[in-house]
Amino acid sequence: MAKKTYACGIGPAFDVVGGKWKAVILWELNAGPLRFGELRRRVIGVTEKMLIQQLRELERDELVTRTSFNQVPPRVDYALSDWGVTLNTALSNVADWGEHYAKAMGRYPG
Repeated sequence: MAKKTYACGIGPAFDVVGGKWKAVILWELNAGPLRFGELRRRVIGVTEKMLIQQLRELERDELVTRTSFNQVPPRVDYALSDWGVTLNTALSNVADWGEHYAKAMGRYPG
């Protein structure tokens, strides 16, 4: 299968954050590494199955790292990779725009 090519930078950016949950997951990881359960609590409305799927895709796209610790009980942390950090920097402007837009439309608490 041939590699996908793009006409501009917006294509690959939207490909890796496309979907309902990926950008939210990346944003929640901004504060630092999180365990699966904590991430699920923070991403309100996501099912366990969907969170697992989205995390796997983010790992595949090298935006998130998964670290397993050899301890009992088992512990796995998810964190932003270097690519994830740079993407979140770009998403910061999108988040600001979204907040202003939602407030103007009366869909933002606060």
